[in-house]
Amino acid sequence: MSYRVKEIVYTLQGEGANSGKAVVLCRFEGCNLSCSFCDTDFKGIDGPGGGEFGSAGELAEAVSERWKGDMSHPRVLCTGGEPLLQLNGRLVEALHLKGFEIMLETNGTIELPDGIDWVCVSPKEGREPVVKEGNELKLAYPQMNVDPARYLSLDFEYFYLQPISGIDLKSNTRQAVEYCLNNPRWALSLQIHKYIGIP
Repeated sequence: MSYRVKEIVYTLQGEGANSGKAVVLCRFEGCNLSCSFCDTDFKGIDGPGGGEFGSAGELAEAVSERWKGDMSHPRVLCTGGEPLLQLNGRLVEALHLKGFEIMLETNGTIELPDGIDWVCVSPKEGREPVVKEGNELKLAYPQMNVDPARYLSLDFEYFYLQPISGIDLKSNTRQAVEYCLNNPRWALSLQIHKYIGIP
């Protein structure tokens, strides 16, 4: 199997529980949903470090080459689009052999391969996730006809609301803040990478 990747960059995680941590961001091409509020370019393989990789080992090597930090605790953030269209057991094993902690951001509509170290599910447009447990659930907010309370029965350690970006960001942020104040199981997640101008 080959892997099509939009970009591979060394940066800081910009959202959720791991905000501010150094990661190699590996953004896979493609998605199985078409969300009206999507703010991510996951089409094509023309981004920095992107391309088509002929094997799991080849992609794991490309990820390893981007890591610039201390090798005692390297992290890779697999995202998209929807990374689980491509991320499989062979790639998980290859990344682990390189010493990486594997962090995943998924819409939760595809079953996980074994071995993911950190699971973040971000449900989209009312689709019921098949991934019902993990480390964090991060809901873009507000989504039409989606009540955050519906997700609180799922088995996650952290629950985040993240204001949808774009022209309504200020209003969306106010609404997310108000919801978190009234429902304190939820915490606010901001996309800090957009504020400080990094990938």
